[in-house]
Amino acid sequence: MRNWAGNIDYAARDLVRPTSLEELADRLVVGGPVRALGSRHSFNDLADTTGTHVQVDRLDDGRPAVDLDPGTGVVSVNAGMRYGEVSQVLYAHGRALTQLASLPHLSVAGAVATATHGSGDTNRSLAGAVVALELMTTAGELRRITRETDPEVFAGTVVSLGVLGIVTRIELATVPAFQVRQDVALELPWDAVLDRFDDVTGSAYSVSLFTRWDEPTVRAAWFKSVVSEGRGHRPDALPDLHWAEHDVHPVPGVDPGACTAQHGVPGPSHERLSHFRLDHTPSVGEELQSEYLLPRKHAVKAVEAMRGLGSVVAPLLMTGEVRTVAADDLWLSPFAEDSIGLHFTWLPRAPEVARVLPLIEETLAPFGARPHWGKVFAADPVAVRAAYPRFDEFRVLADRLDPEGRLRGGYVARLLA
Repeated sequence: MRNWAGNIDYAARDLVRPTSLEELADRLVVGGPVRALGSRHSFNDLADTTGTHVQVDRLDDGRPAVDLDPGTGVVSVNAGMRYGEVSQVLYAHGRALTQLASLPHLSVAGAVATATHGSGDTNRSLAGAVVALELMTTAGELRRITRETDPEVFAGTVVSLGVLGIVTRIELATVPAFQVRQDVALELPWDAVLDRFDDVTGSAYSVSLFTRWDEPTVRAAWFKSVVSEGRGHRPDALPDLHWAEHDVHPVPGVDPGACTAQHGVPGPSHERLSHFRLDHTPSVGEELQSEYLLPRKHAVKAVEAMRGLGSVVAPLLMTGEVRTVAADDLWLSPFAEDSIGLHFTWLPRAPEVARVLPLIEETLAPFGARPHWGKVFAADPVAVRAAYPRFDEFRVLADRLDPEGRLRGGYVARLLA
């Protein structure tokens, strides 16, 4: 079995999809290496194991797969569900999540465990919406961990890389449903964007800047703005913006049919905040992805440094993206303070990409860049551990919940070695 991108052949000897908590417990107490597997969107071997892969998408614990508490607005979901599916159910009940990633096809547990994110100056990563989670340890014990009842360790259990247990349910904060419009501006001069970076990224609920780094302009800026009482407008962060007259795909030349609606047409937030539609497959996985997260205060200098690498990066790049993410307090989240993400969607040329990554990481190191857990990067595990001040506490927590280290495979085995 392979990951979605097709660049990783999993070493697991089998895959199980338990249909009950009892079945899951029976499998876990058997012994041997085991790892949770989500929608297989990691581009490295983070989710790999030499033992058994477990998917919980068919798990029935006696509760609705999407269980909304109308009093608190908290929704409890099966951890194997996809974000787009959860959002559709919430919308039918007048609720919404505050943020979504570019793809609504990601499993909730997998996205949360890796601190996957969308964009927006005030929007935290998807993990930032978690208020509680349930996981089953390798001893077959089901545990519910909440911010209120477990304040000492809650922040260490959310972005967990899957090494604390098999997550079965996740509880997320929601807000009243809201409408969003999406407008795409083309060819924004880099100098103007960097001179007014805060104005540009703050001009809409969510903003994404697309570039190949060797271009004199930002090729496309996607502005996702909240629509209030049926009204909305195009952002005016920069004068004389040139608005796209036709649908635009993040990758030049690709059919935009899989993209969410543009041209200012209002729609439910879950049909605009992601770049791609749930009912379409945005690609067949013939790509690689990298991303580096760094403090927002270094945004302009980091972007300028990356532009200096344009001639090296662009020949291997399908597209690049600049996004902003608000801070959280989660131990292994790369967003200890307000941050930006520099995202790279590569051509599927792994050996050449591998040669470029060390140069990118060396260039971004002075700005405190951390790699996205689920994407390809070159950084040594020792250096990655050092970037997280509470990593030693996380290791203690992992040792306590999984004393035999059965949940450690692939990259996390090297990280925790």
